[in-house]
Amino acid sequence: MKRLATAPSSRLVRIDIEQIRLMTRIARLHFLQGLRQADIAEKLGISQASVSRYLTLAEEQGIVRTVVVSPDGLFPELEEGLVESYGLQSAYVIDISSSEEGVSHVLGTAAAQCLSSEFKESPLVGFTSWSTTLREMAKAMLPRSTGGVQKVVETLGDLGSPMLQHEATMATLQIAKALGAEAVFLRTPGVMPTPEMTRAAMADAHIQSALRILDSLDVALVGVGPADFHGPLEEGDNFFTASQLAAVRDAGAVGQLHQRFIDATGKPVETKLNQLVMGITLEQLRNARRKIVVAGGVAKHAAIAAALAGNWIDVLVTDVNTANYLMAHSPKGKS
Repeated sequence: MKRLATAPSSRLVRIDIEQIRLMTRIARLHFLQGLRQADIAEKLGISQASVSRYLTLAEEQGIVRTVVVSPDGLFPELEEGLVESYGLQSAYVIDISSSEEGVSHVLGTAAAQCLSSEFKESPLVGFTSWSTTLREMAKAMLPRSTGGVQKVVETLGDLGSPMLQHEATMATLQIAKALGAEAVFLRTPGVMPTPEMTRAAMADAHIQSALRILDSLDVALVGVGPADFHGPLEEGDNFFTASQLAAVRDAGAVGQLHQRFIDATGKPVETKLNQLVMGITLEQLRNARRKIVVAGGVAKHAAIAAALAGNWIDVLVTDVNTANYLMAHSPKGKS
């Protein structure tokens, strides 16, 4: 490969950061991994002409010289390491310079751009409206052509205070509008006080309709968190009690997916609490064609690692510190 002159930085900033990310990934796949343009096009779901154009842009921007140079703020080596170590379809590592309190906003905003191609040919999308990070993503999403999203359905009932429930509803509407889809709501408490109340709620025709859609999701935006109180959730807000959460941790739970608990290996932790949850089951989640997680921060490290260990994630958007933690604890022992 001949040496190319570095393009002036003023040209680089005129290109969208996600274009820079994509051209860097394409350049690495082509020049470092030896993939043909046709293979890259199939892998990324874009045209071969687009691959060729991005390779040309990579040369013009100075990303391709005698080596592939990663622009500041991008972490292709980490992303490729996560994909290889955990068998992911794709990974996006975001540079976060703010405090832990800012992780949700930065990740959510970045995911709105990173995931633009992940919804193509996905008629049914499951959305976790109680997730702070995913609500931030919904706010930042602009209308786009997605290739046929028909419905965005909530994967869990209401959690938290009335204000949080209102914000969750608005987030579902926002992402449905951005994807040009119909919003399907799950208007019921996410955690019921008793199994009898759960069964009674499931008799509602609207709830039955929403739960049936969860059987055949094309994309599931998965909520991942610790097996404890997290975010704005408090005891009594359509949520578990402190003693219930302590008991499930004693049973081996380190994390939860939509309030369904998993241990450190990603295996389900079977407890009576499952009978209280109004939302997607782990079996339904497993059947989703693509499972996307947007999550990060120290408090979620163990839960994300558990979800990866159990193959509950196909696409991951996370921060650089979490990515480094995951690589240090990867099955292949990379650091």
